Amino acid sequence: MNFNTDIIDKINSHLPSMSESDQKIANVILNNPQAIVNYTITELANKAAVSTASVSRFCKNLDLVGFHQLKILLAQTDSKRDDYFKEVSLDDFSASLNKISANKVAEIRHTLLPLDSKKILPILELIKKARLIQISAEGATFPVAEDAAYKFNQIGFLAIATASYETALAQTINLSEADLLIAISNSGESRELLSQITIAHQKHVPVLALTNRQDSPIALDADFHIKTAVRQRVLESQYYFSRLAALSVIEVLFLLLIADDPKRLAKIEFHEQLVAQKKI
Repeated sequence: MNFNTDIIDKINSHLPSMSESDQKIANVILNNPQAIVNYTITELANKAAVSTASVSRFCKNLDLVGFHQLKILLAQTDSKRDDYFKEVSLDDFSASLNKISANKVAEIRHTLLPLDSKKILPILELIKKARLIQISAEGATFPVAEDAAYKFNQIGFLAIATASYETALAQTINLSEADLLIAISNSGESRELLSQITIAHQKHVPVLALTNRQDSPIALDADFHIKTAVRQRVLESQYYFSRLAALSVIEVLFLLLIADDPKRLAKIEFHEQLVAQKKI
């Protein structure tokens, strides 16, 4: 494990693929991380209604030496309590809005703050040199791909995105090494996107991936990867998403490309003039 990685981020990003036992332990930790620092392994096991062996396996699954290391990492993040997940309830509407806001701010902060010029500048060069940019995502994540295609086209970069996997796959087949594939997936485990990446690599097309996990199959297969953070939960405790974090990454790339060449603003203005005819 990279000790610079926030353990809260790591637990959140692994949650969707955890076993039922690991999810029980994770939820206890995420609901009150600072309290776990003072727990024994038996106390955490009892709180999660699992065995102490399950807690040990949980730590091992996160690439930790053991429970003691987990407590050390939680203690190191204890000063960042505002970044912890906040439970939302309609019992207190005002408090719920504040908690949702805190969750979203934490997602964006933990997505953008780790980025640096060494990671972003090569990605910007790929975008600028690409003949065509294909942006692929599926399900609830597809709006991010659609937003990216809209933004890139606005500033002069030909980009495509389609919600149909069959059509997207056909598009990938027609890419060349002068193009770029951007794959967006929360879990990083989409079989369809992995198929597209395989084809892209066969055609020597560079691949940029946005996922919640650095060790996900899509992240590992991509040439470039940006990790998105997650803090929000909806409906069921097992369901996590970070569409806002992925959208923020696209927004960052969009704004940096404009900063790189302010003349790209003229393309946005021209596009806005064309679509203004639709408005009353």
